[in-house]
Amino acid sequence: MSQPDEGGAVAVAEAYRKLSDLLRRSSFPPGSRLPGERELAARVGVSRSTLRKALDLLEDKGLLDRSPKRGWFVPPHVVGEPPSTLQSFSEMARERGLVPGAKVLSVRERPATFEESARLRVAPAASVLELSRLRTLDGVPVCVDVSVVVLAKVPLLASAEMADRSLYEAIEELSAVRIERSSYTVRADACDQYLGDLLRLPPGAPILVGEELTYLTDGSPILAGIMSYRADAYRFQADLFRRA
Repeated sequence: MSQPDEGGAVAVAEAYRKLSDLLRRSSFPPGSRLPGERELAARVGVSRSTLRKALDLLEDKGLLDRSPKRGWFVPPHVVGEPPSTLQSFSEMARERGLVPGAKVLSVRERPATFEESARLRVAPAASVLELSRLRTLDGVPVCVDVSVVVLAKVPLLASAEMADRSLYEAIEELSAVRIERSSYTVRADACDQYLGDLLRLPPGAPILVGEELTYLTDGSPILAGIMSYRADAYRFQADLFRRA
């Protein structure tokens, strides 16, 4: 009696099951790259041709991402604000049971540019704090966040430690102000080399760029920010209302 071909449907299904089990057990964390095909095939106990068919099935299910030059990756966790609710990155993460992180890339006190002074309603060359951070979910990098804050409203922020800390929460904890709302836009863009190195993406990969202008309860702007997300790690939601 002939034996089933090693690359047949039964072998592929078994390889798919084993790989799915590894993903469910978090053997490969979100955002991580899988081992090479030779190592992975040996681990699963199938040929490389069978492995590729199983990987293709997992990609079809959205459980894996393929990069032509870099291999196979586990998709990172996706975050996104609930409709009509202003949340910080940290609040979004915690609500989904994820651990938010923030690595400070740079921080400096400097004069506001002419454009920033107009948006933030401060005098040209007024002091602002520019804070650039790499944001992570369960240790996986998903966003580069550059925020410019009106320093006169939160002078203690200049000396605050901002690693692994919510900027919204820090602003409210270090001053008497309260954040109320944010004007937010999202656009698609391509990743450059700098962002790619930080977000583990090849240059030219799609990213989503969010631009915010955040206001206090008195109606004055406090923060202008630009957030560059991995396109596979962020979803924007909003409620839209028709005028009566």
